[in-house]
Amino acid sequence: MISKLLLIPDTQVKPGVEIDHLAALGEWIVDERPDCIVHIGDHWDMPSLSSYDRGSAKAEGRRVVQDIDAGNNAMHVLLAPLRRLQESQRGNRKRVYSPEMHFCIGNHEERITRYENHHPEVQGALGFDTLDFTGWTVHPYLTPVVLGGVEFCHYFYNPMSGKPYGGSAEYRLSKIKRSFVQGHEQGFKYHIEPVGDKRIHGLVAGSFYTHDEDYKGPQANNHWRGFCVLHNVDNGEYDLEVRGVDTL
Repeated sequence: MISKLLLIPDTQVKPGVEIDHLAALGEWIVDERPDCIVHIGDHWDMPSLSSYDRGSAKAEGRRVVQDIDAGNNAMHVLLAPLRRLQESQRGNRKRVYSPEMHFCIGNHEERITRYENHHPEVQGALGFDTLDFTGWTVHPYLTPVVLGGVEFCHYFYNPMSGKPYGGSAEYRLSKIKRSFVQGHEQGFKYHIEPVGDKRIHGLVAGSFYTHDEDYKGPQANNHWRGFCVLHNVDNGEYDLEVRGVDTL
């Protein structure tokens, strides 16, 4: 059983966005000391590699190296309190707090792989080696990791079409048929379904940032932003705590 699991939804870091909430979450980590941390993906937003904006005025001035540096710096900010604590504990010969840490590659990080596939001349010069995953166990894009009987992945898809499941958490549970946690989609959705002598849980949490997304326009940026804590994770069940980003 995992007593306390921190779920970090999509952080969508890119040049110029605020990251104070990541520093605050880093302090929360050393105060609350979860046993396990899962980042559900899309930490590096990588707007410079967006196929949607390529060739448009939006893409003017974007640089891959700036996107990577922004994400790396934000990851350092997030984990700095933990690393300071660990250094102090080692220096004082105390037991070192080392939570299990998992990172699920998201479609925004996967933009790097897609770009390399279409531009083989840059292979070996770009790649995931440029992303600072120090301390994380990294799981390939769309490869679930099972923790306490719950499957975590950036998103889940219809095996017949390859398209992500959409709709309510209840609908997704009816298709996935097992406890799952995903990001990818802004906002929050949750449903519990009884199955035999147990319950399966479906959780969609895809936004942990404070900036607005331009592509959503002036009327669509009021979605939920926050993080989740899964308590007593065992055999696919857990007790869910939901925290808004403003509570940090």
